[in-house]
Amino acid sequence: MTKRENHVSGAPQRNFYGRIKGKSLHKAQQRYMAEDLDALKPTGVTWEDNPDRIQTDPTDWFPNDHDVWLEVGFGGGEHMVHQAALNPDVNIVGCEPYINGVAMLLGKIRTAEVKNVVVHPGDARDMMDVLPPESISRAFLLYPDPWPKSRHHRRRFVTQDHLVPLARCLKPGAIFRIATDIEDYVRQAIEEVLANGSFEWLAEGADDWRKPWGDWISTRYELKAIRENRTPHYLTFRKL
Repeated sequence: MTKRENHVSGAPQRNFYGRIKGKSLHKAQQRYMAEDLDALKPTGVTWEDNPDRIQTDPTDWFPNDHDVWLEVGFGGGEHMVHQAALNPDVNIVGCEPYINGVAMLLGKIRTAEVKNVVVHPGDARDMMDVLPPESISRAFLLYPDPWPKSRHHRRRFVTQDHLVPLARCLKPGAIFRIATDIEDYVRQAIEEVLANGSFEWLAEGADDWRKPWGDWISTRYELKAIRENRTPHYLTFRKL
């Protein structure tokens, strides 16, 4: 994985995600970004804010000591807001470098009026750098960038470069969920997560990874996959 330093911030360029901006934001989305984002950003995560990478307790970002869940790459925010509304007694941290997705999430937060979320508009690895050990109770990796070309597989999130810091952040017994429609991503995820040595796979039969979780909501990426005749897969691991 590329470890060059960014010439602006000093942050390593890890590059497990693709583009960070798409089409121009709508006026309403521009307003959400201007009015809402700063209040929802967690402190002590960015390299500019925390260049020494000092550990930051996620309970400092919320007005309570509830369990904290982490969503790596929340896309358009459908799942994150759904879980926040469904679990008001849980705090949810979402990371997403794609600015258009951040803007979409902010609109959904306004509509749902959820209060138990913080939003890091950047690299999830920057978040994992500063999270204390065993501080996260659940993690989600939902329809991540598949990096389909073989030479790009090292950029997938399911490599030890990402799984090692994720495992460090998870509490014993924490659940790690992965959803993807790419069969080769399923293969690599199972191989790499189990090779990490910190997780057990909770599947008891083939149908377990074909059936969505009981609290699942289809994201726009999943709906697109289904329209294009790709099969969703749902993997559940537990931190040992």
